[in-house]
Parts: sequence; C-alpha cells; structure tokens
Amino acid sequence: MKMKKGVLAVVIVAALAAIVLIWGVKSYNTLVSKDEHVSQAWAQVENVYQRRADLIPNLVATVKGYAAHESSTLEAVVAARARATQATVDPAGLSSEDIAEFQTAQNELGNAIGRLLVSVERYPDLKANQNFLDLQAQLEGTENRIAVERRNFNQAARDYNTYVRRFPANIVAGMFGFGPKGYFTADEGAETAPVVSFE
Repeated sequence: MKMKKGVLAVVIVAALAAIVLIWGVKSYNTLVSKDEHVSQAWAQVENVYQRRADLIPNLVATVKGYAAHESSTLEAVVAARARATQATVDPAGLSSEDIAEFQTAQNELGNAIGRLLVSVERYPDLKANQNFLDLQAQLEGTENRIAVERRNFNQAARDYNTYVRRFPANIVAGMFGFGPKGYFTADEGAETAPVVSFE
C-alpha cells in the first residue's frame, strides 16, 4: 500500500513536470516565432526606406540637368541620403531609442526631398519632364509603402510585446532574454494641425 502511494506520487510529479516542460517549450517557440515576425516586419521597413534611397540619385540627376543653380538643395538631399542609408538598427534589439534615431535620419531625408520638390516649382520644363514625373510618382508610392510597413511593424511589435508581458509567458521570456521591442512614433508636433491662411 505504501509502495503504491509512492509510485502514484512519482507519477503525479512526473506528469506535472511534463506539463510544465511542454508549456515551457510551447511558450519559448511562440516567443521565437513572434520575435522572427517582428524582425521580418523590420526588414520590410528597411526595404521600403532603401527603395526611397535608391530613387534619390535618379531624382537628383534629373533635377540637376534643369536646375543647376539649386546645388545647395541637391547637396542637402545627397547628404541626407548618405546619413539615412548609414542609420541601421539591429533587429535583435529594436529599442525605442534605436528606432527613434533611425526615424530621425529618415525624416531628415524626407524633409530634404520635400525642399527639393518645392524648389522644382520654379522650373516648368522640369515639372513637365516625363522622367521627373515618373520619379515623383514612384517617390509618392514609396512614401505610402513606408507608412504601411511602419504600421505593420508596429502591429507585429505590439503582438510580440503583449505576449512577452503576459503571465505566465513572461517567465519564459525573462529566462531566455526576450525583451520588449520599440515602436515607430509620430513626429513631434504631428498632433497639431497646420494653420492654413489665404490672407
């Protein structure tokens, strides 16, 4: 009788240990899958930003042919592109600070492109040039892609961060070093609508 109770206790302990082990493996594998999804979403963000950077040399060359005296604006675009392509973030970390630094470099490039496109308004021949129109359309499409991929990244990061923080998965996450990921945020001042005045 005593022997049967001892065996039963061992079986119960072994069963509980097996359940905990299965749960731990499942939680770990889910964390790995969600982490990979965030990394894949980040790669898509970098991909569309790279697409924009790849369009810029053609845009600069097209504008240069028509507006040679806009050299300071063109140089600013080229310099901003260089800084933007050098800004990289390790997908394993993706902290809020790293993403903010990356976003700052990309915003600088976007602002430089915006100034270039405004300066083009003074050149009607350039505005009618088919190459320029095609490049402008591609840039607009790329900006839309950037917005979509940033949203997709934020959704993947939210899903991952929620899982990492939930109990009991947070135990496995802590044991294996799975930390929260950062998000893309709105630019400072984006919450304020621009004032339009026709006076």
